[in-house]
Amino acid sequence: MACSAMPPEARRVRRLQRLEKVRSIAKQAATLEAARAEGTLTQLEALATRTQALADDYRDRSTIRDGLALRQLAQFLTGLSGISATTKGDAAQARITADRKQQDLARAERRRAAVEDRAKAGQRAIASRSGDQPSGSRRAVGTGLE
Repeated sequence: MACSAMPPEARRVRRLQRLEKVRSIAKQAATLEAARAEGTLTQLEALATRTQALADDYRDRSTIRDGLALRQLAQFLTGLSGISATTKGDAAQARITADRKQQDLARAERRRAAVEDRAKAGQRAIASRSGDQPSGSRRAVGTGLE
C-alpha cells in the first residue's frame, strides 16, 4: 500500500516505528559512550591505586645511607605524590563523566521506550478498529465436522 494511500493512523504508526529505530540507534551510541567512560574510569582508578601503593612503598623504605639518598627519595616522593594527586583528580573527573554518560543512557532508553509504547498503542488502536468493521462474509454456522 502506498504511503499516501495509507490511513492517517497507519502513517502515524509507521512514523513512530521509524522514530523508534532512530532512538534505538541513539541508545546504542549512548551505550557505547557509557562503556568507554566506565573503562576510562576503571583504568584511572587502577592507576591511582598503583601510584599510591608505589608512593607508600617508597615512603616506608628505611635503607637510606646518607643525606643525598634521603634528599633524592624526598624529591622522588614529592613527584610521585603529585602524580598520585593528579591521577586521583583525573579519576574523580572520569567518575563524573561516567555518571553523566549513564544518565544519558537512561534518558535515551526512556525516549526509545516511550516511542515504542506509542507505536504499540497505535497498532492496537488500528487492530481494534479493523476488528469492529464487518468483514463482508457471514459467520460460519455449525461445526467443522459437518
